[in-house]
Amino acid sequence: MEKSNFEKLRVYQLAEQLADKLWDVVAGWDHFARDTVGKQLVRAADSIGANIVEGTGRGSFPDNRRFILMARGSFKETQHFLRRAWNRRLLTKEHTQALKPLTDELAPKLNAYLNSIQRRISAHKQQPTTIN
Repeated sequence: MEKSNFEKLRVYQLAEQLADKLWDVVAGWDHFARDTVGKQLVRAADSIGANIVEGTGRGSFPDNRRFILMARGSFKETQHFLRRAWNRRLLTKEHTQALKPLTDELAPKLNAYLNSIQRRISAHKQQPTTIN
């Protein structure tokens, strides 16, 4: 089966990998940690990819930009809960070594994707209108 357009995006692939790794990490926590920080961490991480997908399905560059901004917000929320998890000793050094490369690559990819969409919006606005 051929991949959808969003599945081909590196930024989406990274978001998906991060969310899946976080799911695996949080699944090993005790009930209290999973029910508090864990649920919010997994939801925030899942929202990154979900917003990328929703933006690609909206059919317009301005809508896509809006959802990429939300994905970026979800990424920042994920970072916040990662800090909470680290400070509460829920993450091991091994966890952070596995997650850090993904977060380090995902942040600039989200910004690059946003910039790409903004350039398309600008180019579309600058195209002359023809009258028949």
